[in-house]
Amino acid sequence: MNQISSLLYNKNMILMKDIVRVGDPVLRAKAEKVSFPLDAKTKELGRKMLEYLVVSQNKEENEKYGLRPGVGLAGPQVGASLQMAALLIPETEKEGQEEKETIFFKGVIYNPKIVRESAKRAALESGEGCLSKDDDVPGIVLRADKITVEYDDENGKHQSIRLKDYPAIVFQHEIDHLKGVLYYDHINELDPWTVSDDVVLIK
Repeated sequence: MNQISSLLYNKNMILMKDIVRVGDPVLRAKAEKVSFPLDAKTKELGRKMLEYLVVSQNKEENEKYGLRPGVGLAGPQVGASLQMAALLIPETEKEGQEEKETIFFKGVIYNPKIVRESAKRAALESGEGCLSKDDDVPGIVLRADKITVEYDDENGKHQSIRLKDYPAIVFQHEIDHLKGVLYYDHINELDPWTVSDDVVLIK
């Protein structure tokens, strides 16, 4: 389960056909902890996962390769049941009258753990999607609005980051993958769009 496909390892880049879809048992398994120092295959897989996100967020490039845009990609989504996830989270900053897109977080995290979370809930107003689910499941996915995550970087150095709103949701989505949890597990099937007034809705 935790072996990295040699086919995926030897290819130049990850394509949509390499991303595991819902129904594969690896998406429901609890991923194994990554040990350090990283072996060559794990390090290379992390690089390719991050590369996928970079290319997918470029409109011309994602059309060229037929990629769905993504902000996160977890190990199980490429068939590696390992506690690792690549994230590329953009943010928009205002400079006077103009808006400029910058990068909030870019990197691969290993063995992440949420060590603190707020009681206040948040959700994406339009619902969440996933590269492993071709058709989105409609509904509100409630998550913590603020979290603190501890993780190891590629050098095995322990890191801690505090997150809120959209970045917090992205991190929680990817960490869920490492627990065998998918975003639609959080949706209320009987009443998918109703939320209380104290929930932070993010556009």
